[in-house]
Amino acid sequence: MEKARRGRTGLDVVLSVLVLLVAALCVLGGLDVYRTHGERADAAVQQERYGAVLAAATAEAEAFINIDYRHAQESIAGVARGATGKFRQQYDTSSEGVTRVLRRNRSVMDGKVVSAGVVDVGRDSATVIVATSGTVANTRTGNKPVERSYRLQLHLVRAGGRWLTSDLQFVGQ
Repeated sequence: MEKARRGRTGLDVVLSVLVLLVAALCVLGGLDVYRTHGERADAAVQQERYGAVLAAATAEAEAFINIDYRHAQESIAGVARGATGKFRQQYDTSSEGVTRVLRRNRSVMDGKVVSAGVVDVGRDSATVIVATSGTVANTRTGNKPVERSYRLQLHLVRAGGRWLTSDLQFVGQ
């Protein structure tokens, strides 16, 4: 009987250790699932941010390269809608002169973004490079469309829940 009791006590200790071990593994597994879920949520937020930044940069670049002297004010307003800060101020300041030049040269630019890539993105700012392809027709081209490709770098900031362009630079043709 004593021997049976000792055997039973030993079995109880082994079973208790196994139960504690299984419980510890469950806790560790739960923590791993929680951490993985958090990482996936962070990745989803980052992907949404990339998508929003690319969409805003693409829209602004296409507004910038699609200008028609017959609808100069609409063309300029399209760029201004996606602009902010110094870029918006410079664009607003030069819009009268740009309109005059467009009309005098009978300029029509037609194009699209063929590629865009996020260079850097944070919570409230981003840098995007876009490649465009299109045509330009004006008095210098005999009003015949001539192919043009541009490379633009846009710096965007998050303002009022929207991604707006605060700087736009030509970085190549």
